[in-house]
Amino acid sequence: MGNNERPIAIYSSDGDVNAFLVYPYLFNRQGEWIGWVTSSREVYSVLGHYAGFLSNDPRILRKRVQPDIPPRREIIARPANIYPPANIPLAPLMPELSYDVIDVFIENPDLLHTVDSGELKEDLD
Repeated sequence: MGNNERPIAIYSSDGDVNAFLVYPYLFNRQGEWIGWVTSSREVYSVLGHYAGFLSNDPRILRKRVQPDIPPRREIIARPANIYPPANIPLAPLMPELSYDVIDVFIENPDLLHTVDSGELKEDLD
């Protein structure tokens, strides 16, 4: 991460900051890596599993029912942790979500976890 790259706050629908984007990497509020964003705005977990998509708000959203889930991706190089910014802008006004779309940080936050935690953690034995 270069010195000029400022983290972009990623919000949940209730206005909380739940992540930071330093493209292409996503970090949690503690500055730990939780995933990445592709050039087509798809969001993947640290294990390469599809988590959703980055909206313009910016939020991480996902279709409630998604029969064609993108396949697991090759894991990208793990970045160093970041220091989250001390001051974060208030959440922008966000449109209501339609019933077929969920906010990942509200309804399925376990999709984006750190390398050393989470339900999908691979067994190290």
